[in-house]
Amino acid sequence: MSTLPYRTLGCTGIDVSCLGLGTVKIGRSEGVKYPDKFVIPDDAAVRALLQQAHELGINLIDTAPAYGNSEERLGKLMQRRQDWVICSKTGEEFVDGRSVFDFSAKHTRHSIERSLKRLGTDYLDLVLVHSDGNDRQIIEQSDCFETLSRCREQGLIRAFGLSGKTVAGGLLAAPLCDAVMVSYNPDHTAETEVIDQASTLNKGVLIKKAFASGHALAGSHQGADAVDTNMRFIFGRPGVTAIIAGTINPAHLQHNVATASRVLADLS
Repeated sequence: MSTLPYRTLGCTGIDVSCLGLGTVKIGRSEGVKYPDKFVIPDDAAVRALLQQAHELGINLIDTAPAYGNSEERLGKLMQRRQDWVICSKTGEEFVDGRSVFDFSAKHTRHSIERSLKRLGTDYLDLVLVHSDGNDRQIIEQSDCFETLSRCREQGLIRAFGLSGKTVAGGLLAAPLCDAVMVSYNPDHTAETEVIDQASTLNKGVLIKKAFASGHALAGSHQGADAVDTNMRFIFGRPGVTAIIAGTINPAHLQHNVATASRVLADLS
């Protein structure tokens, strides 16, 4: 029996496991920033990983159009849609080895409809704007947020937010959407203010780069210590809803869940 706690994503009414599974590594190996090379797993391995995650109590799964064919593979290999809270994104595409960005209303709508088809579902639980770093420009000068709000009204998505890269963007986004995704770990605390504001507003807070894209885990002994250290730091911050941690290694997944459960029990 898993002891992985669930938390409600802000005021959305969506309950998510405090640890979510990131899925870039099941769809894309080119142009990523991980310290170690990896091989994209086959269908059997992905299916087994998803089953393991479900059995360990994870219900939050994070994907994106920019993650190669991650969405298509999840749509094919997820056993039961109702077991998962699916977070996907819009704005970034990975084409011919590079990222391209489009935050227009037309592309945003197209991206959501394509994600629905790829994932084999009639709704997405959460869609985040995959920022190129120009967070404020995206929010203030594009129709992206307005389009996402309309999609929420139409039932295509349940919630939306920003996966941003700047403090100013996160602070601007938090009052306007349902959730923010921020980078946060002991070596990157610049976005603490965004977490605090989102918490005050009862908005969801998802953490990316909890382990600095794996760079904090270099070396087995150091890595084991870093998982515990970083999780204690992150979950010790009021307002954090969940950490998104990507892995295709079953042992790492097991260890991450065990550590998160232990840390959260200690902090409760």
